[in-house]
Amino acid sequence: MVLDPSAVLSDELLERIRSRAPGYDERNEFFREDFEELTAAGYLKAFVSQDDGGLGASLADVVRLQRRLASAAPATALGVNMHLVWTGVARVLQARGDSSLDFVLEEAAAGEVFAFGISEAGNDSVLFDSVTTATRLPDGAYAYTGVKVFTSLAPVWTRMGTFGKEETEAEPRLVYGFIRRDQPGWRHLDDWDTLGMRASQSCTTILEGAVAPADRIVRSLPVGPNPDLLVFGIFAVFETLLSAVYTGIAERALELGVEAAHRRRSLRNGGRPYSQDPDIRWQLADAAMAVDGVLPQLERIADDVDAIADRGSAWFGALSGLKHRATAAARRVVDVAMSVGGGGGYFRSSELQRLYRDVLAGLYHPSDPESAHATVANALLGPLEDPAGT
Repeated sequence: MVLDPSAVLSDELLERIRSRAPGYDERNEFFREDFEELTAAGYLKAFVSQDDGGLGASLADVVRLQRRLASAAPATALGVNMHLVWTGVARVLQARGDSSLDFVLEEAAAGEVFAFGISEAGNDSVLFDSVTTATRLPDGAYAYTGVKVFTSLAPVWTRMGTFGKEETEAEPRLVYGFIRRDQPGWRHLDDWDTLGMRASQSCTTILEGAVAPADRIVRSLPVGPNPDLLVFGIFAVFETLLSAVYTGIAERALELGVEAAHRRRSLRNGGRPYSQDPDIRWQLADAAMAVDGVLPQLERIADDVDAIADRGSAWFGALSGLKHRATAAARRVVDVAMSVGGGGGYFRSSELQRLYRDVLAGLYHPSDPESAHATVANALLGPLEDPAGT
């Protein structure tokens, strides 16, 4: 059964969230009131089954929810996204018979909030290597020491899914586990002072021996590309929900561009609205086609993840390509809306100027353009040959 986004995010709730976004951005402040209202609406339990008090949403349902939320407050949507990634991964694994992350859904049902402690400065291998150290303890727990960047929901998370590298005698291993906020061994830096997406408060997290108990260690994998279901789940849900956020930005920017074209008048053309200018019409039509080009791909990939479709090795190219297309299209559409909207969009009071800054964050999320193109090229042409023949 398809979930109606407006039944969860009512027009009234969405307008309150939109009205608060400029203030959060101006003050570089966490979206606390949004978070409280979204929690009360059951938004953080989207992937939790209805029997356990959640919405019982599919990935396709949450894609639609995140598009709607991002159209009002991109930074709020991006922050919540990281909690939804872990709960979505748990749902993906559960649907495929893997119960190793069932506790994530159980704890989310009880009100725990999950942060995504994966990204590391300088680690362009992302999930396939780590510069964080994972040290095995006598009881099977692991202590993590390293630096994680872009950890959204810094003020409110209660659990953090993370990983690090264990140096073993046989081979290095990547160990995934979950730490708790109420345990020692971690701290945040107050360093989130960014161009855009400011309300997400994605502060740097310093791990200083933070311990994940043995029963919260979920994987130990070899370094390098790996088809493990956890890796697939993270990649699939992260890329899809991220694409949903940026698509929501594009949809809102297009809406604002259309409003501006009807509102603005051309003195040169006898006071006629810009909506009657052929050049403006062409620009907005081109932006609309860019959005239309992303939506079917976004919906199809979400549906295929839900349906456990077998795309084999083609999955990673499709997911990388989706993220690249969605973020590139969003930047293009926001550019058009800024142009059509005129100089008013350059002022801090304009919603478009905030979207213009927020959308740029899409450049930095994995997969970046280079990685996406390399992934697709490898799928099409095979891996690059070693010119030295070694």
